[in-house]
Amino acid sequence: MPYFSSATAALTRLEVARAARNKKFLFFSVIYPSALFLMIGGIQDGATKVPGTELTMPAFYMVAMASFGAMTAVLMGNSERIAKEREKGWVRQLRLTALPGRGYVVAKIASAAVVSLPSIVIVFIVAAAVKDVRLAPWQWAALTGTIWAGSLVFAALGVAIGYLASGDAVRPLTMIVYFGLAMLGGLWMPTTVYPQWLQNIAEWLPTHAYAALGQAIELGGAPHLKDLAVLGLYLVLFSGGAAWLYRKDTLKA
Repeated sequence: MPYFSSATAALTRLEVARAARNKKFLFFSVIYPSALFLMIGGIQDGATKVPGTELTMPAFYMVAMASFGAMTAVLMGNSERIAKEREKGWVRQLRLTALPGRGYVVAKIASAAVVSLPSIVIVFIVAAAVKDVRLAPWQWAALTGTIWAGSLVFAALGVAIGYLASGDAVRPLTMIVYFGLAMLGGLWMPTTVYPQWLQNIAEWLPTHAYAALGQAIELGGAPHLKDLAVLGLYLVLFSGGAAWLYRKDTLKA
C-alpha cells in the first residue's frame, strides 16, 4: 500500500488545518522570521558586504531568515506534536485505522512543508519591499524551491526527535537543537566572523549547508556539490533515525 494513500492525504489536510488555527505556531513559523529580518537585516547598510563574500548584508539575512523560518515550521512543529500525540495515545489509535503504517510520519512531513512555504515567501516580500533586494525571476524561483526542498532535512529531524523524546522533554531538547544549529550554522550571523576553529565545525552542519544553497543562487551560481552532499548525508541520517525510532515505537504499541 503506498504511503501517501487517501487516508494519508486526509490526515495531511487535517494537520494543515490544525496548524492554520494555531496562532502561536503561525506567529513563530511565519511572522517571526520576517520580524527577525527587519530587526537584524533591516538595519544593515545595503552596500555593506558580508566579509569574505560578494553578498550584501540584507541579501545574506534574507536567505538566512527564510531558511530559519522554514526550519522553525518543520522542526518545532513536528517534534512537539509527535511526542505529545504519542503520549496521549493518538498515534496508537491511528494505527487501528486505514492509515498506512508510516502514513502518519509522511502526513507530518507533508503538512509541515505546506506551512513552511509562507514563511519563505513573506521574508522575500519584506526583503524586496523594505531593503530593495533585487534578483532575477529565476533566482527568486530557485531560492523558493531550494529552501523549501531543503527544509525536508529538518522535517526528518523533527520526526526523529518526536519519537525520541517524551512529551515533557521534547521542548527543551528541540530548543537546544534548534537554536544550536541556527547559531552555529550561521543563520543569525555570518560564520566568517567566527574564530577559525568554529568555522571549521560550522561548515559541516546542516544549517550552514542549507543557507549556503540559497547564497550560491543569490550570487548567480549553482549550489556547491559539497553543500548538497552534506545535506543529503544529514537527510539519510535523520530519515534513517526517524524510521528506526518509528519501528521501535511501533513494537511498543
